[in-house]
Amino acid sequence: MEHMHEGHEGHEGHESHKVHENHRAHGVGGSVSWGTAARATLHCLTGCAIGEVLGMIIGTALGWGNLQTMILAIVLAFFFGYALTLRGILAAGVDLRTAIRVALAADTLSIAVMELIDNGVIALWPGAMDAHLSEPLFWIVLAIALAAAFVITTPVNKWMIGRGKGHAVVHRYHH
Repeated sequence: MEHMHEGHEGHEGHESHKVHENHRAHGVGGSVSWGTAARATLHCLTGCAIGEVLGMIIGTALGWGNLQTMILAIVLAFFFGYALTLRGILAAGVDLRTAIRVALAADTLSIAVMELIDNGVIALWPGAMDAHLSEPLFWIVLAIALAAAFVITTPVNKWMIGRGKGHAVVHRYHH
């Protein structure tokens, strides 16, 4: 009875079961591994770090103040975070409009939490806001801030993926 549909037109290989198994492997509709959540977080962290550092370099080069530089860094963190996700989705053959919607759904909360933690650490660390790119304090605090953002954002991503949100949405287009 279990294989009753084998050989019937339209039921070859039970593709819907394979899709369901792929979703379960990535935490959709079930428990999510910490490894899956960490990989999703690392993906977001990469885009955020690129944007943060680039924003700080540009702001410093232009002689901007801390607030303007931080705003630019946050905007670029979101831009590069979304861009990395878009690249993968577009490579899967998805149209641009759908890819943008998927990237926004997948990354917005993750990037927002990451930026809140990251910039919060930098803003609260004594002397960090005034440290120059050439000073070790700048790079040490940035590394600590990004590490804290990773540690705090990973459970957020685990929770979202477990509910079919966040990077679980992206995985639908990768498989």
